[in-house]
Amino acid sequence: MSQNNLFDLSGKIALVTGASRGIGESIARLLADNGAHVIVSSRKLEGCEAVAGSIRDNGGKAEAYACHIGEMEQIEGLWAHIRETYGKLDILVNNAATNPHFGPIETTELAAFQKTVDVNIRGYFFMCAEAAKLMKEQGGGAIVNVASVNGVAPGHFQGIYSITKAAVISMTKAYAKELGQQNIRVNALLPGLTDTRFASALTTNDAIRKQALMHIPMNRMANPDEMAGTVLYLVSDASTYTTGTAINVDGGYLTV
Repeated sequence: MSQNNLFDLSGKIALVTGASRGIGESIARLLADNGAHVIVSSRKLEGCEAVAGSIRDNGGKAEAYACHIGEMEQIEGLWAHIRETYGKLDILVNNAATNPHFGPIETTELAAFQKTVDVNIRGYFFMCAEAAKLMKEQGGGAIVNVASVNGVAPGHFQGIYSITKAAVISMTKAYAKELGQQNIRVNALLPGLTDTRFASALTTNDAIRKQALMHIPMNRMANPDEMAGTVLYLVSDASTYTTGTAINVDGGYLTV
């Protein structure tokens, strides 16, 4: 293994969900910059194509494919497409997520509860399962589940979301334990407060943002691009003995 080429993803096929904007977009772009052919996936094809087209315009390799991971039929369709088109998948980044309820935990309505569980737990679980089946056939691969610091320290007014992210951390460890002998590595990224549209309920409210920054030693929000480097490490040859771990990228939030 060349020490100068640890992050080279040439010849690798990578799938990034929730990649039409925010953290997912940054991850997709960085993987493509390092040689991967990236399948840019999210619920709406138009947003995916904008990112994939930009990657191609910059000399990278990318395809757009719409998939709502809260819908089992769409997950099945996505994996059928991957098998038929590529016959393999080297990298899966589960990043798509939802958080429809922001408020007191006891006021969570059943519809919001179910949507959050369907996407953040069931969606991640079966995306990992399908990746595992294909990666076993090809002799290995790497999976990264994007969880959250909320999975360790529940966020205020983010009860069910935090609960699902704790499940993602546990899921990551369970998959890592079972798949290690098949050379499939499964790790989690735990982003802290990041300046994305997804986190706008936190980042655009002055009082909430100031309160949050008081608990972050670096005293600022992250840029989405600051999450991508950790994912690149976790899917590359730089981390061939790393599995079952959850890496905090949070400006020190969980140390306080």
